[in-house]
Amino acid sequence: MSPETTASPPSLQLEQVRLCREGRTVLSALTGSFLPGTLTAVIGPNGAGKSTLLEALAGELAPSEGRIVRAPGLRLGYLPQATRLDRQFPLQVQEVVALGLWPHIGPWGGLDGRARQRVDQALTEVGLAGLGQRPLQTLSTGQFQRMLFARLLAQEAQLLLLDEPFAAMDERTTVELLGLLQRWQAQGRTVVAVLHDLTQVREHFSHTLLLGGAQPVWSTTAAALQPAALIQAGYASAQEARCA
Repeated sequence: MSPETTASPPSLQLEQVRLCREGRTVLSALTGSFLPGTLTAVIGPNGAGKSTLLEALAGELAPSEGRIVRAPGLRLGYLPQATRLDRQFPLQVQEVVALGLWPHIGPWGGLDGRARQRVDQALTEVGLAGLGQRPLQTLSTGQFQRMLFARLLAQEAQLLLLDEPFAAMDERTTVELLGLLQRWQAQGRTVVAVLHDLTQVREHFSHTLLLGGAQPVWSTTAAALQPAALIQAGYASAQEARCA
């Protein structure tokens, strides 16, 4: 469980969750919660199940056992790894950001003046003002990631699931997007991010879920990043167990 207590109900509650992929147990007996207004880093060795966990939290993968309980009416935003995204799709930047408005306007709703203003504001907040009509193919790696963050802003999600959001990012983009996460936290949003850079985790995330050992460990970041904790979690290799 998250080490802090709060009067607010969890954004997400996991109860004895077991996740399998291709006949292999990736995570088992995962019980804990993500609380409102917290930044939680999910860390662990390659193969520990970090991305699989985010897929399950986003509702894209059903648990083999246990259950994941979301707060009623929770608006969720999910940003998968960049390698899963097609940058050659024939869309403009503003059209991608407008996809974040789909929960509000529905599949057939058009963009009125207020909606277009939200798109423009989101682009401005991530440093892409004036680039709304640029084709996706013309964006740099950093600009593309900023655009995806703008889509999350337009969506006004209360829970943000981010899978390696700063991979291959330049330092300036990383610093600015990390600042955006801090502002989301100040607004009471819940952020769960898969990260590999432990310096980023140490400096920006108060909570950590450490995967890879015999049992997942929910902890404060200071405790999770102790060398003994990392070694015990099997940071050199991830354990595997066969699914029945």
